[in-house]
Amino acid sequence: RSPQVKAFVSQDIPLYHNLEMKHLPGADPELVLLSHRYEELERIPLSDMTREEINQLVQELGFYRKETPDALVPEEFQFAPAKPLPTLLPSQAPTGDGKTPPTHDKEEHPDL
Repeated sequence: RSPQVKAFVSQDIPLYHNLEMKHLPGADPELVLLSHRYEELERIPLSDMTREEINQLVQELGFYRKETPDALVPEEFQFAPAKPLPTLLPSQAPTGDGKTPPTHDKEEHPDL
């Protein structure tokens, strides 16, 4: 195993909020990104990366790095690196039957 990856695992992971280490014997080290429903989104191999590159990647992905492992995480980073779910515009929201309502021309006022 790369000493760079080992240093990241032992010294840096405890500083990141919402970043967990799972040891899988014999597996190459990789970063596995999961959705809020724990569905796998992406796997990024780490074997050939330096500790600095891994730290940069994790921060670019939006993980919050604390000053110390026990430091409090600011409210705005509690769910980091999660991105807000895309919100549908009212005209794009599905109706109760699962169909998207018809779009109206700007000149029409169906609510009048």
